[in-house]
Amino acid sequence: MESGGDGEMTLAFELAALQELASPSAVFDGARRWSKYVGVVSDKPTYVVTNFTRKERIRQDFFSGPRGKAESLESVREQFDTDRHVFVGATDEDRKLAEEVDWEYLTVEDAAEAAGWDLADEVEEPETETDDRDDWP
Repeated sequence: MESGGDGEMTLAFELAALQELASPSAVFDGARRWSKYVGVVSDKPTYVVTNFTRKERIRQDFFSGPRGKAESLESVREQFDTDRHVFVGATDEDRKLAEEVDWEYLTVEDAAEAAGWDLADEVEEPETETDDRDDWP
């Protein structure tokens, strides 16, 4: 498998955490500069992860496939030998899971703040003009 950046870190995103980011593809592109491997784990069916990553044009080095998150993270740790393994999640269950499988954990908010990523709810929607005419059909 092709490695990304020169960093000695494997970075895994929980799908729900990745979906909270304003530009998941830009996040992956940026993370590749300082991570050796970047991927997605989820309990969702494989097609859900695949559809999302294709739509966002994300090239991942690994994904959970039909396995659960715990088994996926353990497998990734065995296959990708880096100094650090960091899991970006969105829930308390993600935090507990990271502790159980000996991964560092970051909330998506903390990761976004540290890396300068925008969360989807922080991006301002462009204002649209409204027509307040009474005769509007």
